[in-house]
Amino acid sequence: MKTDKEQQRSGLLYGFGAYGIWGLVPLYWPLLKPAGAMEVLAHRMVWSLGVVAIALAFTRRWAWIGELVRQPRRVGLLVLSATTITINWGVYIWAVDSGHVVEASLGYFINPLVTILLGVVLLKERLRAAQWGAVGVGLAAVVVISLGYGQLPWISLVLAFSFGTYGLVKKKINLGGLESLAAETTVLFLPALGFLLWLGATGASTFTTHGAGHAAWLASAGLVTAVPLVLFGASAIRVPLSTLGLLQYLTPVLQLALGVAYFHEAMPPERWAGFALVWVALVVLTWDALRTAHRSRARAGRLRAAAALRRGPAPAAPSAVAPSPPAPAPAASSGGEADTLPGA
Repeated sequence: MKTDKEQQRSGLLYGFGAYGIWGLVPLYWPLLKPAGAMEVLAHRMVWSLGVVAIALAFTRRWAWIGELVRQPRRVGLLVLSATTITINWGVYIWAVDSGHVVEASLGYFINPLVTILLGVVLLKERLRAAQWGAVGVGLAAVVVISLGYGQLPWISLVLAFSFGTYGLVKKKINLGGLESLAAETTVLFLPALGFLLWLGATGASTFTTHGAGHAAWLASAGLVTAVPLVLFGASAIRVPLSTLGLLQYLTPVLQLALGVAYFHEAMPPERWAGFALVWVALVVLTWDALRTAHRSRARAGRLRAAAALRRGPAPAAPSAVAPSPPAPAPAASSGGEADTLPGA
């Protein structure tokens, strides 16, 4: 049986593995050329279903399917989540193939800010002052980067809003990572397979015309999709959410580093300034989240201590020897000790 420290250590390793793979995946998509972004996306959908079906068969996790199909509202939300992740995947693959890795990384940097904004607009959530400040700085960053590009960074915005919407919908569906991917790829399977068959019929498919190696690379898209998700699921049950929140920035950091150092994309001063503003917003957001979590834990600790004092000491265990004569009763007190604790 692993100790808590060992569990957290393995959870961190799983988290680094998941976010590291997602951060390095821009190196993978160019290996699939000459397949275009739409063909790659269709293969990703088809082969992902095969991988997760094997994983579910291995773990024998099928009970959720019957429960899901009996709830039409969840099925409708599932179709919506499948649509938004299709948009996200498609735009991301196209962006990498078209030399926009840096702009794609910006989308995942601003995604936490977009998620907060969607929470306010769609869920009527109330923000703390620090969160409003972070969102404001993030909007300023988009303006600065837009001036640098000469247009809105639409790739970043589409990636951020599609993934933010996907996250909100997934919360409503409430399925595990593996089950969710299985359900979404089931929705996407027939359209994706139909598209691949059409490509083959028109002679536009690269799957069977560029050798076994190219076909194997396309089929491996299922593993590239499923493996980091499984690692993420293993990490999520072992480390606190605050730790996962910090680990998520590893992905866009690696993507940005690849865009600048490996793909040699241009980074004029305006873009650096915009990224710097985004990082300031994320620092404020992270600081506020950690501070709020610390305060919540401290308050919960005080409430537990107060409740323990109100209950009094635990009764003594019965003894086999004869009991001692009872001690004199203590004098009554005018005030309880619990009343002096902060927050009591």
